Amino acid sequence: MNTAHKNRFSLKVYCLIATLLGIVLLRCDAVEMSPLWQSGIDGYDTYRIPAIVVTTNGTILAFCEGRKNGRSDTGNIDLLMKRSSNQGRSWSQQSVLWDDSGNTCGNPCPIIDRQTGAIILLMTWNRGDDHESAIIAEKSKDTRRIFISISKDDGISWSRPREITAQTKKDNWTWYATGPGAGIQIEKGPNAGRLIAPCDHIEAKTKKYYSHVIYSDDHGASWHLGGTTPRDRVNECQVIELSQNRLMLNMRNYDPGRRYRQVAYSADGGLSWAGQDFDSALIEPICQASLRAHSWNSEGKRALLLFSNPASKSKRENMKLRSSVDEGKTWTTQLILNPGPSAYSDLGFLDDSQGVCLFEGGLKHPYESILFVKFPIKTQ
Repeated sequence: MNTAHKNRFSLKVYCLIATLLGIVLLRCDAVEMSPLWQSGIDGYDTYRIPAIVVTTNGTILAFCEGRKNGRSDTGNIDLLMKRSSNQGRSWSQQSVLWDDSGNTCGNPCPIIDRQTGAIILLMTWNRGDDHESAIIAEKSKDTRRIFISISKDDGISWSRPREITAQTKKDNWTWYATGPGAGIQIEKGPNAGRLIAPCDHIEAKTKKYYSHVIYSDDHGASWHLGGTTPRDRVNECQVIELSQNRLMLNMRNYDPGRRYRQVAYSADGGLSWAGQDFDSALIEPICQASLRAHSWNSEGKRALLLFSNPASKSKRENMKLRSSVDEGKTWTTQLILNPGPSAYSDLGFLDDSQGVCLFEGGLKHPYESILFVKFPIKTQ
């Protein structure tokens, strides 16, 4: 390994406010950051599309795409993983979870089944020589397909990827993506135990793009289509559970006049979505983001929401962490993880006092590294 290359990456953590409602950054020097993957190292030109979960045993599982020959979304792309059993102080060597020769295997969307302890990993596949534009135009040799793999031993071993396209994709959909970033398991209400994976698709005839979810009520054995957003111009999304048996979908937005995230809500466990609107507090340059919900407070509401994205209207830069203590009605800026080039991210919670973030960031471009960050939190 090229030690000079490995050690050249250095980013500062910028604390904006030390103490605010919801999340409390105890000390700036308590925020730990380290590169987990770096471009050009360990057999891949570029690493992209991070996802992270903490298992029921406290193990951190970090996922990403390993792009063999360049930064392109097309081509020879493998699905990779690293494990940490000591809260991110050290990591395993990367495991190749899915390598289908020269084809594209990616878009990791892991979900923890807290009733069984299993980890369910949703993924997408396409031929390596099929470009996204050809798939959308229905001129490709194949199409986007959806697969699932399951680990029942804390991420040590995984089942062979199993296709679920027929159950989760309509015939008039072309492009399709799972996540990227983790899904959820509903904790309360009539749909408790349901696994929800945030997804998106493009319609063949209209070329319109929407967010939707898929779900499983039998611990990942079978999957079904949930609801699609009422309006288009949204795709990559994240889902969380709120109070009163509601779900929130937070979505990448393509409206050129309003560079903000969009949100929608479900009152039936993800079978339908309504109230789609813009969240003007969450600016974006058209990019993926992460949204996570912490534990419940004494009033039965979420004690804390965390949101991360490149907070800029113009370019992928300024990776920022925000918090909400009123279930997303208002947001407070807490921490800039990287003021420079930044792109995709995913959040998680180690416990009641620590959060984690896996994000793409660099000094000259956002795809130099995938960085792991651990930071202290405090809920009220």
